[in-house]
Amino acid sequence: MLDPRDPAVPGLLRHGRIEITGRLVDASNATLFGAITLDGLEAQCVYKPVRGERPLWDFPDGTLAGREVGAYLISEAAGFHVVPPTLLRDGPFGPGMVQVWVDTDEDRELVDVCSPADVPPGWIGVLRARGERGEAAVLVHADVPELQAMAAFDVVANNADRKGGHVLAGVDGNVYGVDHGLCLHTEDKLRTVLWGWVGKPLPRPVVENLERLRAALGGTLGDELGEHITRRELRTLARRVEHLLDTSCYPEPSGYGPAIPWPAF
Repeated sequence: MLDPRDPAVPGLLRHGRIEITGRLVDASNATLFGAITLDGLEAQCVYKPVRGERPLWDFPDGTLAGREVGAYLISEAAGFHVVPPTLLRDGPFGPGMVQVWVDTDEDRELVDVCSPADVPPGWIGVLRARGERGEAAVLVHADVPELQAMAAFDVVANNADRKGGHVLAGVDGNVYGVDHGLCLHTEDKLRTVLWGWVGKPLPRPVVENLERLRAALGGTLGDELGEHITRRELRTLARRVEHLLDTSCYPEPSGYGPAIPWPAF
């Protein structure tokens, strides 16, 4: 099996033969699991056919797969590298999003809900709550550069669904985010569990990522994204990048809607 960042993965996803072996039943939209093979290469993959997308009141029908691809293109152009290789292609049930599967390190947690007394050293608290029996609980996440990058990525991508379960610690040692269908809307819809750095300055590597993304949007990246999102959505993306660079700090929740997705995992 190939690691998600193996250089052969994009070609395998583009041209490989997909064999569906299962379905992720907890997903809102049709999310199929399978193997993809090409010339002796093999990887596991996720395939989300457009025809399996559940209609939403605020996102145009049939656009979620393209938004997942757009999220990957943004992540790569900026150098965040937080989204596994993802593309749009024809599959067993028609056009859809195909993404390489990430095997996770079960011993490495990045986001958790725990008792205030059990918060791991160096972790950041995001939200205090009460359990079913009234016991105190806190939503926390690790304070690591990979999540700092992912939090900034979510801001510019306007990710409306960064659940804790969408943050993966890969067995390859890298950190990945998945499920980006609810991204790139023109309205502020940021909902994430990664609020730990509100008001704090962006780390210099993140600023450099954003500067790289700003430059790329003025070149071929804009044309590539134009295949998946509208011109207005593209202009709004560019404004979000510019605003984050101008403020140079992690934003606060907008106050116009829930700041954290439900459920949080």
